[in-house]
Amino acid sequence: MSPADIDTRKILVVEDEPAISLYCSRVLSAEGFYVQVAENSMVAQNMVKETEYDVLLLDIRMPVMDGMELYQWLEKEYGQMAQKVIFTTGSVMSGGATGFIEETGRPFLPKPFTPRELTAIIKETLKEIAE
Repeated sequence: MSPADIDTRKILVVEDEPAISLYCSRVLSAEGFYVQVAENSMVAQNMVKETEYDVLLLDIRMPVMDGMELYQWLEKEYGQMAQKVIFTTGSVMSGGATGFIEETGRPFLPKPFTPRELTAIIKETLKEIAE
């Protein structure tokens, strides 16, 4: 992937912890990505209705609507975009969440993660989508 390809890529970070969303935004912006942040899944739904994202980084555990519910909504309403999801969480996942992620076949990035891990999973996901 050339630098010219990266700078047009839009990433949506759906994260309720401001420190984590700021971290992701800074790391990914420094790599040349265009990053938008949604502080919860309800905000993310409205953003998805307006913008086509290349990758969506979804926190599993969020108030109001969790990442799994947002993913299910994406599958129903915007099927192609559901294939661009990467899940994250900092808490120990229940068997249900683990099974859900395995069932989706989507990648998972456990918190805390390094800038290298974050950019690597984003780039790998973009590569898979392009194939």
